Amino acid sequence: MSDSDTIRSAFLSELNKITSLSDLENVKIRYLGRKGEINTFLSKLKNIQPNERKKVGLKVNELKKEIKKRLEERKVSLLLRQEKELKIDVTLPGFKYPRGGLHPVTIAIEEVAKIFEKIGFIHLSYPEVEWEYYAFESLNMPDGHPARDDFETFFIDSKPHPKLGQMLLTPHTSSGQNREMKRLKKPPIRMINIARCYRPNWDVTHVPMFYQFEGLCVDERINLTHLKGTLDYFVKEFFGAKREARVRPFHFQFTEPSFEVDVSCGACFGKGTVSGEKCRVCKSGWLELGGAGMVHPFVLKEGDIDPKKYSGFAFGWGVERVFMMKEDFKLDDLRTMYSGDVRFLEQF
Repeated sequence: MSDSDTIRSAFLSELNKITSLSDLENVKIRYLGRKGEINTFLSKLKNIQPNERKKVGLKVNELKKEIKKRLEERKVSLLLRQEKELKIDVTLPGFKYPRGGLHPVTIAIEEVAKIFEKIGFIHLSYPEVEWEYYAFESLNMPDGHPARDDFETFFIDSKPHPKLGQMLLTPHTSSGQNREMKRLKKPPIRMINIARCYRPNWDVTHVPMFYQFEGLCVDERINLTHLKGTLDYFVKEFFGAKREARVRPFHFQFTEPSFEVDVSCGACFGKGTVSGEKCRVCKSGWLELGGAGMVHPFVLKEGDIDPKKYSGFAFGWGVERVFMMKEDFKLDDLRTMYSGDVRFLEQF
């Protein structure tokens, strides 16, 4: 073919004869392939006078774009025609396509949120990148408290705030308590804060990033019976009617009095034995759930709430931990949750 006009004429002639996708592919190779008409013509540009070479080259490139555009338009036209001619037998069984599912932690978060929403707790999330004041000072943890050591907390290498201190990755959802009290300014407060937390731990029961849910209730005349009733309600809703909750005296800086919360074992239901033998799951009949207690007056005062008029309770537990304690959920390594192992995730 002597020039681009000849190539164009030949292409348009063949384009009109295309009746199938295979025909279209053959024409595409003939004109746009590595050894096609366009590349062959371009390879001969060196034989054209220099003052004409640029002009011819531009013209060939325009032709190449036109060929690509016309072939794409014809392809769309052929596909539409095939769709109209395609006959579907609606009596044939459909194809079952594989589909993904929610991560077990996401399942647990949604379930926990719904359980507490039924009794008036508002689901919130507060910053993962936090200041020392909210994570420690506002929760009655002074300078020198062990939790403020860099072995326990991820500090961010940044310029400290003159009032709020160093920036860090929040080690617990309790840092949201002060923010929520100051946001609402006045009780009643019923908050369930579910968020990611960070601590430099990595073993079968700990991961550096994990989820916690924090409950906070502040109002007039709130007492221990309200806390215990809330714990009992959650345990039966989440774990089942046969499971029980109990509290044991403990110490936390931000609650007074403070408690560790246990849930009865799903294998022995608090008996400690199964068929006359010691329970292999719990050894004693109970599994540790998390911490709880009455909000410390100092924490209320830091949240601009009068501790003489108002009282409250709080609790904070790991989402992964409570999910692992569910009946028939046997997981001996928490890190499996975040391993990305499809064999594990496909069970949910």
